[in-house]
Amino acid sequence: MKLPAGRVEAFLRRPDPEIRAVLLYGPDAGLVRERADALARTVCPDLRDPFLVAELPGTALAADPARLADEAAQISLMGGRRVVRVRDAADALAAIFGRFLPGSAGDALVVVEAGDLPGRSSLRRAFDEAPAAAAIGCYPDGPRELAVVIRDSLAAHKVAASRDAVAFLVEHLGGDRLLTRAELDKLALYAGAGGRIELDDARLAVGDSAAIELDDAVLAAADGDSGALERALGRVFQEGESPVTVIRALLRHLQRLHLMTARVAAGDTVDAVMRAARPPIFFKQQDNFRRQLGLWREPMLRRHLDALAVAETQMKTTGLPAETICRAAMLRTAQAARRRAG
Repeated sequence: MKLPAGRVEAFLRRPDPEIRAVLLYGPDAGLVRERADALARTVCPDLRDPFLVAELPGTALAADPARLADEAAQISLMGGRRVVRVRDAADALAAIFGRFLPGSAGDALVVVEAGDLPGRSSLRRAFDEAPAAAAIGCYPDGPRELAVVIRDSLAAHKVAASRDAVAFLVEHLGGDRLLTRAELDKLALYAGAGGRIELDDARLAVGDSAAIELDDAVLAAADGDSGALERALGRVFQEGESPVTVIRALLRHLQRLHLMTARVAAGDTVDAVMRAARPPIFFKQQDNFRRQLGLWREPMLRRHLDALAVAETQMKTTGLPAETICRAAMLRTAQAARRRAG
């Protein structure tokens, strides 16, 4: 069955007892793993228990398809329901699950982790069509969801954060849920219980190389510097960043420019608009923003925001290489800015 997005969090806390197998897939590998762990813990709180948790790599299952049914039917010597975890699944396993899902023996919960699967994926289809199975997509957090993750993670350590610090973290985290939580844990350790994170603290703690490269790519696109954009994107993808995260970073930047250009059009000076910006503009990027406010106008920004939203949708639905779609969309943005610059 297809699980509606609004039901995901409740399902993760208390899975439907009729569901025997769950496929978690998507470009956010950290979120896939986090949700898989959460599901598995609803059956077995200790995921290291060898009597209740069976680990089954996708390659091992492909070599011995019978192992899936054998593990799912096995009864624990210590009693209790078991969890079977299948990692690194792909469409090559679709036929195995197609045979297993309609009438699996035993009462084990099978939790399957996969990467980004296109809409026509045969593995997704097997889970979508099976009444006793569910498929859940795991995509990078949007700004609103990421802000909640940031506040909740810090609050768990009894650490508060200023609005500007949260806004900065939203801009620089989110491509991978586990990496995001690791950065927030590091930030909480830096602040200490009862501490408070300000903007400068967030910059010092989270200003890693991947975030810097992503900033460079976004600024190069909005500046119209195609050469710098290609170089920055090469480094960004080499760091393992998700193309969806890259596109969303450019979307957020152009949305910010859109708000700022509206204020300039209403009569405010560029310097006044930049001083009022929240979160504050990093001093090393102030020249970029000043230049971009001279290049971009509201109708042009609106067109490119729409085009980037379409590109993100294409990454998730067409099955075409997401990195290729991302590069093409960002290059079109850079070319438009360069034409404005003359």
